[in-house]
Amino acid sequence: MADMSIAVLIGRLTRDAELKYTNSGTAICKFGLAVNVRQKKGDQWVDEPNYYNVVVWGKDGERLNQYLTKGKLVAVEGNLRHDKWEQDGVQRLAVEVSANSVSFVGGRQDGGSSEGGEGRQYGSQGPAQNQGQGGYREERPAQARQGQAPRQAPPQDDFPDDIPF
Repeated sequence: MADMSIAVLIGRLTRDAELKYTNSGTAICKFGLAVNVRQKKGDQWVDEPNYYNVVVWGKDGERLNQYLTKGKLVAVEGNLRHDKWEQDGVQRLAVEVSANSVSFVGGRQDGGSSEGGEGRQYGSQGPAQNQGQGGYREERPAQARQGQAPRQAPPQDDFPDDIPF
């Protein structure tokens, strides 16, 4: 089996996204993500935040930059990447998530707007309606979808009563 480095995180942005470009013109969108981990301390449960740096490359980074604002709840799927450098004679190491997809998970109560894309996913293949992995999709309950009839419950007697298990 091949080695894997996959990270899936759901958390809130710690700062507004920052968009920069490489010398060759590739967009780099960077933001911080705080993910709370619930731990028991004595008799109480306490949320302790873990902080991650996330990078979205290319056109996806350009598109997302305007919507990635401090406090937004997002889900990020990507690969872990290590950066090593030397600063003042000291070796430094930073781990960041190179995002393959970013989904907005919060609702309008998180300060979102329908234009901002709550419930939408952006991935490395660009936006395309209802593509699932790596695409763009809108997460709305079936009742909220316009122009569709509500789903009916399946019949109760789908199976005969003489099944031997």
